[in-house]
Amino acid sequence: MGIRWRIRHKLALGLALVVGIMVLLMVGTLSGLLSYRTTMKSMDSKLQELKAARQLDDSIQRLAALVEGPGTAANPRDLLDRIDTATDALAVYRQRLCDTLVHHRDLDDGYDEMPLVRDLADDLARLREKIRTVQNGPAEMVFDPAGGDDPVTADLRRDIEQLQLAVTTLQEHINTDLNRRISRSKEHYRISLGLVIATGVLGGLCMLGLGRLAYRWIVEPIRDLHAKVGRLAQGDFDSHIEVSSTDEMQDLAAAFNHMIDRLRAIYTDLARQVNERSRQLVRSERLAGVGFLAAGVAHEINNPLASVAFCSEALERRLRDVLADRADDPEVATIHNYLTMIQQEAFRCKDITQRLLEFSRIGERQRQWVNLADLIQSVLDMVLHLQSYKGKHIVFQPRHRPRVLVNAPEIKSVVLNLVVNALDSMDPGGTLTIGIDVEPGMAVVTFTDTGCGMTPEVLENLFEPFFTRNRTGSGIGLGLSISHRIINQHGGEIEATSPGPNQGSTFTVRLPRAADGPNRNDVPKAA
Repeated sequence: MGIRWRIRHKLALGLALVVGIMVLLMVGTLSGLLSYRTTMKSMDSKLQELKAARQLDDSIQRLAALVEGPGTAANPRDLLDRIDTATDALAVYRQRLCDTLVHHRDLDDGYDEMPLVRDLADDLARLREKIRTVQNGPAEMVFDPAGGDDPVTADLRRDIEQLQLAVTTLQEHINTDLNRRISRSKEHYRISLGLVIATGVLGGLCMLGLGRLAYRWIVEPIRDLHAKVGRLAQGDFDSHIEVSSTDEMQDLAAAFNHMIDRLRAIYTDLARQVNERSRQLVRSERLAGVGFLAAGVAHEINNPLASVAFCSEALERRLRDVLADRADDPEVATIHNYLTMIQQEAFRCKDITQRLLEFSRIGERQRQWVNLADLIQSVLDMVLHLQSYKGKHIVFQPRHRPRVLVNAPEIKSVVLNLVVNALDSMDPGGTLTIGIDVEPGMAVVTFTDTGCGMTPEVLENLFEPFFTRNRTGSGIGLGLSISHRIINQHGGEIEATSPGPNQGSTFTVRLPRAADGPNRNDVPKAA
């Protein structure tokens, strides 16, 4: 759907449907009840009318009984009494009819009954006047339909018959209204029943649909979320929840997937850190062993190496005089080369033992606040005179000049080692870029070269003691180990990265920064 329906909108829609269904059910039910109530009251009113009409009919019949049969004699006074009784019955019926009309319980609003009532009232009044006219005549009036009535009695008989016919017609109208009301009630009953049944079926279908949608929109995502949380608790970070409901559940699933990705990244980083710390622990133990070994070996080897060097020098001086007269002999040059090689290797071994001694003596030394940019610049001033710098470039343009609390000679040794290694790894024309940046509480120095790069295997073992892949073939693999140990003792970090062979390398050194704010000389300065 184009519209992004939220759960609250879906719940509102569902509630509206339920309310609509309930309203329809209530309308159908109330319609049926109102129809039943109206029918019952109309029936009651009409039955009251019918009862009054029958009483009126009885009074008319009693009046007619006085004039029926051959030779019937009727006292005018009796006729007037019967007429008064009929008039009272007519008044009662009129009152019942008025009650029906006032409460709107007649389907045609008395269209048929009211004219009949008026005619009956007029006929009774006219009949009363006629009888009163003849009341002063004979004491009795004789009605003889067989022998023929006189004009007066014949007229009276016709009026009474007309009253009977009107009353009969009135009762027929009442019965007709009752039948119509019953038919109308049945029709309302069928409509109400159909509305209730249709609404019930529609409500059932809507409830089934809403239940299915609620299960798909809410229950299924929550169930999947519960299952994925259980798998996440067991260390499975590769599962994601796929929800396309375009509501809060989809947002929750997206947040959960994002949390899984973050946890996976954190877990991977923690695993890397644990692996790195384990390697550092092994490296520290190895360095400690190397230190103890170096301390003993250096003392034991230095003296024999010194003897070898001194003896080779003395032998070279003695042979120089002895072999002076055989200078053309090719073996003389070979002897001189061998003696020189013995001296060089002896001094090289002595240098190695000296470095081993320095390695074994690394410890906590006096520290002082120094400007890191100035310290690096002092090392670069010295590197400019090295042979490995020829034909290569060093770019040092620090954006910051932070102060750090360090042992300056040790940090200079680290910087010198990293710069020399970078220069050795590059061909003529290569560039080493050194930058200084700051992070919260840390000063960051980066050494980026365009040299031969490193493989993942080399990166993994780069800081191990006696591990070296120097392409010049020199070195014993202790420089980076010593640098790593110095940086760690200063509370910092050192790490190396490389895209791959022949793609250069980057060494990053982090050292704690001064807490007393920036130095007044903390401005960019190019070297």
